[in-house]
Amino acid sequence: MEKKILLDIKELKLYFKTESGTVQAVDGIDLAICENEAVVIVGESGCGKSSLSRAILRLLPRNVQEYSGEVYLNDKNIMLMADEEFRQQVRWIKMSFVPQAAMNALNPVLRVGDQVAEPMIVHYNAKKEEALAQAQKMFSQVGVPDDFINRYAFELSGGMRQRVALAMSLVTAPELIILDEPTSALDVLTQANIFNLLKRFKREISTSFILITHDIATSSELADRVAVMYAGQIVEVSDSATFYKEPHHPYSAKLMASVPKLRGNTEPDFITGRPPSLISPPSGCRFADRCQKRFEKCSQEPPIVKFGDNLVKCWLYV
Repeated sequence: MEKKILLDIKELKLYFKTESGTVQAVDGIDLAICENEAVVIVGESGCGKSSLSRAILRLLPRNVQEYSGEVYLNDKNIMLMADEEFRQQVRWIKMSFVPQAAMNALNPVLRVGDQVAEPMIVHYNAKKEEALAQAQKMFSQVGVPDDFINRYAFELSGGMRQRVALAMSLVTAPELIILDEPTSALDVLTQANIFNLLKRFKREISTSFILITHDIATSSELADRVAVMYAGQIVEVSDSATFYKEPHHPYSAKLMASVPKLRGNTEPDFITGRPPSLISPPSGCRFADRCQKRFEKCSQEPPIVKFGDNLVKCWLYV
């Protein structure tokens, strides 16, 4: 049975104005996320992954020069909604967010229980006692001890703060949660525990996830599909079984080759050079200058080629 599309992104752009010029952080992104699906977005630092998450949630800075495209949530174009309507009906109700560092989401002078309860009070007019009871329930779900509800963020470890941020994103039972590097500052065991929690929520309450990360090995724990970003564009979208065994795009192949392997004598590979500037990206394939398979056509913008449900933006497959 074919899954229903929950979030459908079409030609999404987010450009920033800077003193050096216009930064094309998100440049014409097309991506669909289905119900009860985890899509992992991978790529090097600075490729636009975090900007994409903020474009979806409208968490925009003041220096936006262009913000355009279509974002359909349950077949409704939420880009047409006024900011206040979006805040009241979408953000934290249907889509929530876990930032890269939990302290960025937690107020150091408020108790963490009050912060997790706040979305229930703001969006559902719940009484404080009811909201705190729901927060307590969420703490139990994510493995935070009951007495931590009265603590402050600075009293918690990094792993516990991340669990609190996850509880905050879950408290309103949204259909989609966007996680931006949720385990980047955590030790390996805590990372494993967080991913086990995410897999359990996906299985038990049918939540969809967008996981933004540069950690390919860890992302395999959750991924149903993988989207690869490079220089503000998505260059490949593949189901996880295909991607982790045989990535199509030369950049994706290099990313996979950079991951150390527990078995075998193959040494990790690396990508020569550096990504192009997002202020003045090349007119053709943006990976061409670093690609060992480049040829004449790579000076032109490559088309998007379909392989069943998988996509790759590369002249090698035309």
